Amino acid sequence: MKKNFGFTLIELMVVVVIIGILAAIAFPNYTAYVVRGKVAEATSGLADYRVKLEQYYQDNRNYGVAAASPCGTAGPPVVPALPTGQYFTFTCTVGATDQTYTATATNKVNVGLGAVGGYTFTVDTVNAKTTGNFAGAAENKACWISRSGQTC
Repeated sequence: MKKNFGFTLIELMVVVVIIGILAAIAFPNYTAYVVRGKVAEATSGLADYRVKLEQYYQDNRNYGVAAASPCGTAGPPVVPALPTGQYFTFTCTVGATDQTYTATATNKVNVGLGAVGGYTFTVDTVNAKTTGNFAGAAENKACWISRSGQTC
């Protein structure tokens, strides 16, 4: 009698179920990992910009002219340029007295972070860091968070 070699349908289905279970666990974790990597662009860009604005303040005793372009005037002395990012858009506003500012990072559209405004981070003159939105949900945390459910 000839012996058959190969797999039965039951054995193949067991393998498919095991792969499905592993994928169901791994995919959400991978997605969260990718988001944390993209969020790092916002927080590092804001931190770097804050340092540049403080250096500008030390030289000029203000953060620029409030009515001018983002965080000050474009003329001499030149206010540091806003960061450019692949995943986030950076904005900045100067207070009415030219002694305060608020810098904001908001996610761009079609970069794997959902709708525009789904992720919003800010920093201000006194280094108060806030997370306004995270993963499309209002967080209003008094720190920068990098994953859902994180606390300050």
